[in-house]
Amino acid sequence: MIISLILLVVGLVLLVKGADWLVDGASVLAKKKNVSDLAIGLTIVAFGTSAPELIVNAIAATENYPEIVFGNVIGSNNFNLFMILGIAGLITPLAVQSSTVWKEIPFSLFAAILIPVLVGSFFYDSGFELGRTQGLILLAFFLAFLYYVATQLKQDPEATSGEIPPYSNLKIWSLIIIGLAGLVGGGKLVVDNAVSMAQTLGVSEKIIGLTIVAAGTSLPELATSVVAAMKKNADIAIGNIVGSNIFNLLLILGVSSLIRPLEYNPSFNMDILLLSGGTIFLFLAMFTGKRKKLDQWEALLLLLAYLVYTGFLISGEI
Repeated sequence: MIISLILLVVGLVLLVKGADWLVDGASVLAKKKNVSDLAIGLTIVAFGTSAPELIVNAIAATENYPEIVFGNVIGSNNFNLFMILGIAGLITPLAVQSSTVWKEIPFSLFAAILIPVLVGSFFYDSGFELGRTQGLILLAFFLAFLYYVATQLKQDPEATSGEIPPYSNLKIWSLIIIGLAGLVGGGKLVVDNAVSMAQTLGVSEKIIGLTIVAAGTSLPELATSVVAAMKKNADIAIGNIVGSNIFNLLLILGVSSLIRPLEYNPSFNMDILLLSGGTIFLFLAMFTGKRKKLDQWEALLLLLAYLVYTGFLISGEI
């Protein structure tokens, strides 16, 4: 137990430093290439911080642990939306671009609703499965999302701001690559040792997926978004979360179901409803208080909602 705890702390340190390097490298790359911070957050940063979920889910699918697969993705998305945006929004109010309000946030809501629709849990009483055909559908929508992001890579002049640090291309890509490596390595250390500790305490597979594994694989998003918020880079903070949630639902579940058809537990519908409700709240928050901004009181509501949800989840009420 002591060794697992030490390795857990080492993983957390790798996550924080990896996130710091990744945000620095990605932000400078965005400015030098005249690409918006939002587009970088939705692609490079989102993919990098979603890598732990991809690794964990590929292993879980191969070993036929479907509740870990779904619990990891759905739990990670709820952790991203409620906990991470809640913390980042408390640090500083997060301004949101129009494209995020009207396109990326609604698309992430669509991706969440698509999962129970594809497995049929809204229409049938049994036989719920995310098979390879459904996985290909998810990947097709993911490619459509990437195409949309590609069209945004040449943004309007207001997309980037501030002075460009005098980093060489070697330093920029070194920061990004080392940052991603730190995130993936740190995430794996955190998850492996957190799961080991949880299993020692006799926690169920579903609870492990929705809490320990989900929170562990979301630590890169947490570290990245908190660092971005502290640096007043709202585009990286928001783009990272929205992009990661889309990546998780479409890419990671799509790839996982291609590895092995996944049996779906309809009890996950409640967690998806929470995710959908939180996404709708985020959209509506853009029109309350200061427009196109997640205010601190709204971030606090997200954070409190997640804490209440987690309490009910652990107590077995949901």
